[in-house]
Amino acid sequence: MRVLLVNKFYYPRGGDCVVVLNTESLLRENGVETQVFAMEYPENLQAHYQEQFASRVSFSGSKSEQWTALKRTLGLGDVKDRFEAVLDDFKPDVVHMHNIHSYLSPVVGELAHKRGIRVVWTLHDYKLLCPRYDCLLAGKPCEKCFDGAKSNVITHRCMKGSLPASVVAWLEALKWNRSRLEKNTDMFICPSQFMADKMKSGGFDSRKFIVLNNFLDPVKLQQYQALDPNAAREDYYCFVGRISAEKGIENLLEVASRLPYRLKVAGTGTLEPEMRLKYAGCKNIEFLGMLEAPEVAHLLAGAQLSVMPSQCYENNPLSVVESLCAGTPVAGSDIGGIPELINSENGIIFQPFDKESLADAITTSMAKQWNHDKIAGEALQRFAPDAHIRHLMSEVYRS
Repeated sequence: MRVLLVNKFYYPRGGDCVVVLNTESLLRENGVETQVFAMEYPENLQAHYQEQFASRVSFSGSKSEQWTALKRTLGLGDVKDRFEAVLDDFKPDVVHMHNIHSYLSPVVGELAHKRGIRVVWTLHDYKLLCPRYDCLLAGKPCEKCFDGAKSNVITHRCMKGSLPASVVAWLEALKWNRSRLEKNTDMFICPSQFMADKMKSGGFDSRKFIVLNNFLDPVKLQQYQALDPNAAREDYYCFVGRISAEKGIENLLEVASRLPYRLKVAGTGTLEPEMRLKYAGCKNIEFLGMLEAPEVAHLLAGAQLSVMPSQCYENNPLSVVESLCAGTPVAGSDIGGIPELINSENGIIFQPFDKESLADAITTSMAKQWNHDKIAGEALQRFAPDAHIRHLMSEVYRS
């Protein structure tokens, strides 16, 4: 079998890119011939077809560059010729798309479908339902565009408050509408049931969905398997993730400042400088900055609890997965795919946007005796790559 993975970027830029790299490694380890198609970018890893990657576009450059980028969103420019050249040479059995809007284009799926190639699409965000992609309006969940009325993105200037950017997102949504995307895709991989439910509410055919959680790559899996979940834990809880508004970090820090427990915050983001300054005098809050994977594992393994206070439609958050694999319970918002990962034996759910509910969840969790060994054992089995590859090969890649 030959599988062509398609993603905007080909380096560990974000969660979607990490999933692509992990999937590539997993497929190759299981004897699947794999290649990649992406957009040209300086940080990209070396790839066999890198000379055929779609040319780089920028939405923040000159007028000419912005015009080229606009055409890319509509599937115009060199992306078609370059992708077809790869199809001609590699002759894949499956085209597995990931994050492709804007910097590439759904045209790649259309081109593959016309050749009779099986097209699979892993959904990392809600772009097929929401032109903005994250279903947020004024910091709160929004589903105004789910019924097909994509003009809301213009009405509310959802793209960074910019009318031109919002018009581009609207045009892109019109061009790549539900019926067109659905026609050219054989199966959508939804990493959470929540994602699948939202796709169904947006009119997509549920017969084309499969719910398949993301997995821990073998290197990380070994790191967490090597941990002793029953080792003595320190007197702190932690947050691992992006320090930005939609992650609920402001509520968490406000709550943490008045609770008698130590909070360690790992990650960076747009709010980091402001939050560091605001809580500089708070002795029970420590900002660690960006940590490498082994450092994250060590942080989680030593914590009493990790907190996921998101205020957005999380899909299948890796920070929750890794915490559970370390045997560390999670206090998570009742939003998106988070509740699917948490039960009464591995964590606690609280109401998003509600600071008192968050404070109660932290206090209750810190006082509870958890079975760390059981938490880790169940998570390591659930998120193992072996289970993921079995589903890919038997249910996703074969019709």
